[in-house]
Amino acid sequence: MHTVAVAAVVIAVGALGGVAGPVAADRAGKPIAGTSCSEFPADNWWHADIRDLPVHRRSAQWLAHMSTDVDLHPDFGPSYGDGPNYGIPITVVRSGHRKVRVRFRYADESDRVRYPFGKDTRIEGGRRSSGDRHAIVVDKDRCRLYETWATRVRDGKWYAGSGAVWSLRSNALRPDGWTSADAAGLPILPGLLRWNEVRDNKIDHAIRFTTDETSTRHLWPARHDAGSTDSRAYPPMGARFRLRASYSAAGLSAKAKTVVRAMKKYGLVLADNGSPWFFQGEQHSKWPERLIEDLKTIPASAFVAVDTSPLKVSDDSAQVK
Repeated sequence: MHTVAVAAVVIAVGALGGVAGPVAADRAGKPIAGTSCSEFPADNWWHADIRDLPVHRRSAQWLAHMSTDVDLHPDFGPSYGDGPNYGIPITVVRSGHRKVRVRFRYADESDRVRYPFGKDTRIEGGRRSSGDRHAIVVDKDRCRLYETWATRVRDGKWYAGSGAVWSLRSNALRPDGWTSADAAGLPILPGLLRWNEVRDNKIDHAIRFTTDETSTRHLWPARHDAGSTDSRAYPPMGARFRLRASYSAAGLSAKAKTVVRAMKKYGLVLADNGSPWFFQGEQHSKWPERLIEDLKTIPASAFVAVDTSPLKVSDDSAQVK
């Protein structure tokens, strides 16, 4: 569940902390369905190959506080009629879509621009959900990403806990200390498994996941934390975990093996507080039941934390070497 540490609230210059900055060329990866937009440039941290990175010196400590006696849980897939299918929906709009004002609970850390929300905006869990109610909207003409958390509509007005806007063509980060629609201050979209990339065996990014207890620290490129302890023995937001190369996917479906390869090459990113080892995907009606069941057999104990600091080019950019 997304939380914001009130003590960490800061006021930074510029309302669009995630939009400005150097622009890199688009990559030739699998675009977001319904668009020609990729989720950030090819040299972005989300796309970094982490197979050769060193194990983080605190890996064992962090994992000791992360319930590694469980298996991973895909937080997406069919609901079998019990409400909408699980996952975070993605809404695609044109640049001419009407934009509305959103009133934020954490306005000082939100991008206070108008958002292209309307009757077509899909909200995680549905508009009456009591959950995180994330909204993710992609302007396919400008390749701009809008995300909100705790999204709701009341009397025709839009409200959210927090919101952030990014250019999908830029590696710029939000101001350090700012949240986003995620506790780590990172975008949600690049960490979602998407049906078209799994179907076509073209996953080229890390995957967002949660755990229940985190520290009051964050690692580059994360910008924010919402932990409950000062202890460095607990994992910080932005920590990245790699599935061991020795893990065998024998017996899993072809699509599950595609996800396993991505977890070995790109890993998992700790992005929010929530149930241990729940990882996220888009809401989509075509997720196969066999895939979901296979992914539930991957043991958390097969992961190690890696040190991504050697990839850093700049504190304020997600670009990697």
